[in-house]
Amino acid sequence: MRVLGIFGPTGVGKTGVAIALAVELRERGEDPVAISCDALQVYEGLETLTGVATSAEQKQLEHRLVSFVPVTQPFSVGDYMRLAHAEVDAALEAGRRPIVVGGTGLYLRAAIAELSLEKVPPGTEDSELWSPETRHSTTVFGLDMDRAQLYERIDARTEAIVASGAEGEVRRAEALGPSRTARKALGFDELLAGDIETMRKRSRNYARRQLTWMRKIPDLHWIDRADRSDTDIAGEIAAVLDE
Repeated sequence: MRVLGIFGPTGVGKTGVAIALAVELRERGEDPVAISCDALQVYEGLETLTGVATSAEQKQLEHRLVSFVPVTQPFSVGDYMRLAHAEVDAALEAGRRPIVVGGTGLYLRAAIAELSLEKVPPGTEDSELWSPETRHSTTVFGLDMDRAQLYERIDARTEAIVASGAEGEVRRAEALGPSRTARKALGFDELLAGDIETMRKRSRNYARRQLTWMRKIPDLHWIDRADRSDTDIAGEIAAVLDE
């Protein structure tokens, strides 16, 4: 069974597409499971800030590798790779369709391939990170859209995160003594300082970096999601599987 990847910038709507795809796959008799490839969604207690699928969304599609690391503990791509490989292998062995979904490029690569954790010579990082070899047959879909529309979505997402209580999450995490890696969550320091505008700007900058990562993925299926429903995009992904 082929592993699927759904990647794209923050705010583009990856979770919604993954859930719609799960509906499509179940109609075909499959049993899908989402495996997160987000470096910060692993942290317990930062679900609103990092955009973890809500409990209602997780009832529609099971998500693995989210909200399981204490905010006080560091977490690395090496830690993630070991767990992600185990999750993908277990899903395939159980006859389930793994959908690797998220926005951390290095974690996507670590989930679908054997990523060397040793330093490589300068100038060779791209080939190491995005060589076409994967552990299992894999197709990765990249979601993109017009920049102006994407930035509007990012701004709206930032407002929603703040309105949903992310500042309280951050302050509780700060009181516990967050690890260096947990503090990297986008908006952590900004919410402590009450600086929402900088949080918006950082989110836009992060989206640009994610798009740069996406351009390096071999054989990527680009999908323009502007003005399209999650169901419509899920149908396009299913059509690719039928080819």
